Amino acid sequence: MTAKRALDLIGGLILLLALSPLFPAVTLLIALRPQGLDGVLRRRVMAGREGHPFPILTFRTPGPLAALPLLLHVVRGEMSLVGPCPLVPDHRECVGEARRRLSVRPGLTGLWQISGRSELPWEERELLDLHYVDHHWLGMDLAILARTLPAVRRRRAAAGETRPARLA
Repeated sequence: MTAKRALDLIGGLILLLALSPLFPAVTLLIALRPQGLDGVLRRRVMAGREGHPFPILTFRTPGPLAALPLLLHVVRGEMSLVGPCPLVPDHRECVGEARRRLSVRPGLTGLWQISGRSELPWEERELLDLHYVDHHWLGMDLAILARTLPAVRRRRAAAGETRPARLA
């Protein structure tokens, strides 16, 4: 087992255990919504390592809570905590020169996440993914993991999703 896989397995299990109380709460919230009749989970097929397709599960809710079930894919070894952005198998980056991004597992977070995510032009996200593929090492993964939560918080604050002020 490589150090990266050990980090994925141990980190994934710790996060899964720590966040497990959220699973029933999110499930209940989704089920109570009018759209809850469509189901609680969304299933999509993504390109994994070496292009092997695998189904991923996400909650049918916008925002970071939707990604909670992806931790199961990290523990199973289909995804990594850190890696290129997951893509559908027929995406243009899954063929040709850009196919080398499939030499590693897709990640829950990566350079694309801490660098601006959806605010980035697609070409820049592609370059960040390829840079990660060509230069990744455990220290880089740890640095990306350390910068992920602050990056998500900054994006939410910039979008006006801050907590309401407390009244004294």
